[in-house]
Amino acid sequence: MAIFPRPVSPKRAVHDLWGYFRENRPHKWPLLGLSAAITYVIIWAFIVDGNTNTMPTRNKIVYFQSWDANRSDAAIILQQKMDLARYNVILQKKQGEMQRLADALGIEWREEEARKTRERKEALKQINALLDKRLVKAEADAPGAPIDGVQTPKSAAARTKVTQP
Repeated sequence: MAIFPRPVSPKRAVHDLWGYFRENRPHKWPLLGLSAAITYVIIWAFIVDGNTNTMPTRNKIVYFQSWDANRSDAAIILQQKMDLARYNVILQKKQGEMQRLADALGIEWREEEARKTRERKEALKQINALLDKRLVKAEADAPGAPIDGVQTPKSAAARTKVTQP
Protein backbone atom coordinates (compact mmCIF):
# COMPACT_ATOMS: atom_id res chain seq x y z
CA MET A 1 0.00 0.00 0.00
CA ALA A 2 1.40 3.36 -1.04
CA ILE A 3 1.66 6.22 1.43
CA PHE A 4 1.11 8.92 -1.20
CA PRO A 5 -1.81 9.04 -3.64
CA ARG A 6 -1.22 7.43 -7.02
CA PRO A 7 -0.11 10.44 -9.10
CA VAL A 8 2.38 11.57 -6.42
CA SER A 9 5.51 9.78 -5.32
CA PRO A 10 8.36 11.00 -3.09
CA LYS A 11 10.70 10.91 -6.07
CA ARG A 12 8.34 13.03 -8.16
CA ALA A 13 7.77 15.51 -5.24
CA VAL A 14 11.54 16.00 -4.80
CA HIS A 15 11.89 16.44 -8.57
CA ASP A 16 9.16 19.13 -8.59
CA LEU A 17 10.79 20.96 -5.65
CA TRP A 18 14.19 20.84 -7.36
CA GLY A 19 12.64 22.12 -10.58
CA TYR A 20 11.11 25.05 -8.69
CA PHE A 21 14.49 25.99 -7.22
CA ARG A 22 16.22 25.77 -10.62
CA GLU A 23 13.85 28.24 -12.25
CA ASN A 24 14.85 31.87 -12.07
CA ARG A 25 11.82 33.65 -10.56
CA PRO A 26 12.12 36.99 -8.74
CA HIS A 27 9.55 36.10 -6.06
CA LYS A 28 11.05 32.69 -5.25
CA TRP A 29 13.29 33.63 -2.27
CA PRO A 30 10.94 36.10 -0.54
CA LEU A 31 8.12 33.53 -0.66
CA LEU A 32 10.43 30.81 0.62
CA GLY A 33 11.54 33.06 3.49
CA LEU A 34 7.96 34.04 4.30
CA SER A 35 6.76 30.43 4.32
CA ALA A 36 9.69 29.38 6.55
CA ALA A 37 8.98 32.28 8.94
CA ILE A 38 5.28 31.45 9.18
CA THR A 39 6.10 27.79 9.82
CA TYR A 40 8.61 28.78 12.50
CA VAL A 41 6.08 31.06 14.24
CA ILE A 42 3.41 28.33 14.26
CA ILE A 43 5.79 25.72 15.68
CA TRP A 44 7.12 28.23 18.24
CA ALA A 45 3.54 29.06 19.32
CA PHE A 46 2.77 25.38 19.89
CA ILE A 47 5.94 24.93 21.94
CA VAL A 48 5.22 27.98 24.11
CA ASP A 49 1.59 26.97 24.56
CA GLY A 50 2.62 23.44 25.47
CA ASN A 51 4.88 24.73 28.25
CA THR A 52 2.37 27.22 29.63
CA ASN A 53 0.67 26.22 32.89
CA THR A 54 1.69 22.59 32.54
CA MET A 55 4.49 22.44 35.04
CA PRO A 56 3.44 21.45 38.55
CA THR A 57 3.78 24.21 41.08
CA ARG A 58 6.14 23.68 43.93
CA ASN A 59 4.83 23.78 47.44
CA LYS A 60 2.84 26.97 47.26
CA ILE A 61 2.36 28.43 50.71
CA VAL A 62 -0.82 30.37 51.27
CA TYR A 63 -0.74 32.64 54.28
CA PHE A 64 -3.86 33.81 56.02
CA GLN A 65 -4.42 36.08 58.92
CA SER A 66 -5.12 34.33 62.18
CA TRP A 67 -7.02 36.13 64.85
CA ASP A 68 -7.10 35.78 68.57
CA ALA A 69 -10.17 33.79 69.55
CA ASN A 70 -11.08 36.15 72.38
CA ARG A 71 -11.08 39.36 70.34
CA SER A 72 -13.72 41.82 71.31
CA ASP A 73 -16.49 42.83 68.95
CA ALA A 74 -15.13 46.37 68.97
CA ALA A 75 -11.75 45.14 67.71
CA ILE A 76 -13.45 43.21 64.92
CA ILE A 77 -15.49 46.24 63.86
CA LEU A 78 -12.41 48.48 63.89
CA GLN A 79 -10.62 45.96 61.67
CA GLN A 80 -13.61 45.96 59.30
CA LYS A 81 -13.46 49.76 59.09
CA MET A 82 -9.72 49.63 58.31
CA ASP A 83 -10.26 46.93 55.68
CA LEU A 84 -13.02 48.99 54.06
CA ALA A 85 -10.78 52.07 53.89
CA ARG A 86 -7.91 50.00 52.44
CA TYR A 87 -10.25 48.47 49.84
CA ASN A 88 -11.48 51.92 48.84
CA VAL A 89 -7.90 53.17 48.31
CA ILE A 90 -7.04 50.13 46.18
CA LEU A 91 -10.26 50.54 44.18
CA GLN A 92 -9.53 54.20 43.45
CA LYS A 93 -5.99 53.35 42.35
CA LYS A 94 -7.26 50.63 39.99
CA GLN A 95 -9.93 52.95 38.60
CA GLY A 96 -7.26 55.56 37.89
CA GLU A 97 -5.34 52.99 35.84
CA MET A 98 -8.48 52.01 33.92
CA GLN A 99 -9.36 55.66 33.30
CA ARG A 100 -5.92 56.31 31.81
CA LEU A 101 -6.43 53.28 29.57
CA ALA A 102 -9.89 54.53 28.56
CA ASP A 103 -8.40 57.94 27.72
CA ALA A 104 -5.78 56.26 25.56
CA LEU A 105 -8.45 54.26 23.73
CA GLY A 106 -10.82 57.22 23.40
CA ILE A 107 -13.56 55.78 25.60
CA GLU A 108 -15.81 58.31 27.34
CA TRP A 109 -16.01 57.45 31.04
CA ARG A 110 -16.46 60.72 32.94
CA GLU A 111 -20.27 60.81 33.18
CA GLU A 112 -20.57 57.24 34.35
CA GLU A 113 -17.67 57.68 36.75
CA ALA A 114 -19.34 60.73 38.34
CA ARG A 115 -22.57 58.77 38.86
CA LYS A 116 -20.73 55.74 40.25
CA THR A 117 -18.65 57.96 42.57
CA ARG A 118 -21.80 59.50 44.03
CA GLU A 119 -23.33 56.04 44.55
CA ARG A 120 -20.11 54.69 46.08
CA LYS A 121 -19.78 57.66 48.48
CA GLU A 122 -23.38 57.21 49.59
CA ALA A 123 -22.85 53.47 50.12
CA LEU A 124 -19.59 54.07 52.03
CA LYS A 125 -21.33 56.66 54.21
CA GLN A 126 -24.10 54.17 55.02
CA ILE A 127 -21.66 51.32 55.71
CA ASN A 128 -19.49 53.52 57.93
CA ALA A 129 -22.58 54.76 59.81
CA LEU A 130 -23.65 51.15 60.35
CA LEU A 131 -20.18 50.17 61.53
CA ASP A 132 -20.02 53.18 63.84
CA LYS A 133 -23.40 52.25 65.30
CA ARG A 134 -22.24 48.67 65.84
CA LEU A 135 -18.98 49.91 67.35
CA VAL A 136 -20.82 52.07 69.88
CA LYS A 137 -23.07 49.12 70.76
CA ALA A 138 -20.09 46.74 71.08
CA GLU A 139 -18.22 49.18 73.34
CA ALA A 140 -21.36 49.66 75.44
CA ASP A 141 -21.88 45.89 75.80
CA ALA A 142 -18.31 45.31 76.96
CA PRO A 143 -17.02 48.55 78.48
CA GLY A 144 -13.28 48.64 78.91
CA ALA A 145 -12.77 45.44 76.94
CA PRO A 146 -9.36 45.18 75.34
CA ILE A 147 -9.20 46.45 71.76
CA ASP A 148 -6.59 44.74 69.59
CA GLY A 149 -5.06 43.05 72.63
CA VAL A 150 -4.38 46.30 74.51
CA GLN A 151 -6.09 46.41 77.86
CA THR A 152 -6.84 49.86 79.20
CA PRO A 153 -6.70 50.60 82.94
CA LYS A 154 -10.46 51.11 82.91
CA SER A 155 -10.98 47.58 81.56
CA ALA A 156 -8.62 46.08 84.14
CA ALA A 157 -10.51 47.81 86.94
CA ALA A 158 -13.86 46.71 85.53
CA ARG A 159 -12.77 43.09 85.43
CA THR A 160 -11.41 42.99 88.98
CA LYS A 161 -14.49 44.62 90.46
CA VAL A 162 -16.61 42.12 92.32
CA THR A 163 -20.24 42.94 92.90
CA GLN A 164 -21.94 42.07 96.17
CA PRO A 165 -25.34 40.32 95.93
